[in-house]
Amino acid sequence: MHQLKAYIKFLFSSQNQHGLHSPFVYDLVTNCFYDKKKYTEYAKIRSYKASLLNNQTEIEVTDFGAGSRIFKNSKRKVSEIAKVAGITSKKAKFLFRITQYLQLKNCLELGTSLGIASAAIASAEKTRLITIEGCTQTAKIARQQFDKFGFKNIDLKIGEFQLYLSDFPNSAKFDFIYFDGNHQKDATLQYFEMLLPTAHNDSVFIFDDIHLSEEMEEAWEEIQQHPKVQVTIDTFHLGLVFFRSEQAKQDFKIRL
Repeated sequence: MHQLKAYIKFLFSSQNQHGLHSPFVYDLVTNCFYDKKKYTEYAKIRSYKASLLNNQTEIEVTDFGAGSRIFKNSKRKVSEIAKVAGITSKKAKFLFRITQYLQLKNCLELGTSLGIASAAIASAEKTRLITIEGCTQTAKIARQQFDKFGFKNIDLKIGEFQLYLSDFPNSAKFDFIYFDGNHQKDATLQYFEMLLPTAHNDSVFIFDDIHLSEEMEEAWEEIQQHPKVQVTIDTFHLGLVFFRSEQAKQDFKIRL
């Protein structure tokens, strides 16, 4: 019910590319968000997900975040996880496009799951992705998929996020970080603060499910107000954060 109300509110306050007064955001929305080109990489991403949808293996899933609102027990078929919990094809294509369009090379993902988003990001040209997954069994399936589809540019790490985030050197910089592993306010803000030092002027942070709950909306609002954040774009399902010091501080709501 919360998401339905939030979506109706979003529809009334959002816009498309028309009337955008930021050249950077206008170009991004026009040439990336609304890019209708049929990229050859889409077929690989589609095949990756189809392979999971056909996988009837049952695994024991460990939830470290908010947990599943769909599944009632920890034993789940891979096909069911891919169908219910895996990201949509539309979102996967968007993650590929923005990685490709902004030429994001050094990427980090919190929350691999079965690796559908990982495959989308890593399909972009010259991209290197570090992805972290807390659940051993889920990560095992993802690793099998990466090998099967030839993703040699993905470095999968297994364990709780904090164990790896605290080990990144002060000099580490990421062009792109995708936050999709713990949809709770405190954890989201904690990971955001921990990873802020890894951002540079042209980095983009993307947060998944920013309207999932009231507390996730509160986390998103706090991130928007952070003094280092210059531009944010709310697409309802995803929240994009830019640190471009040359930009005026603005918040946008854009329909995908």
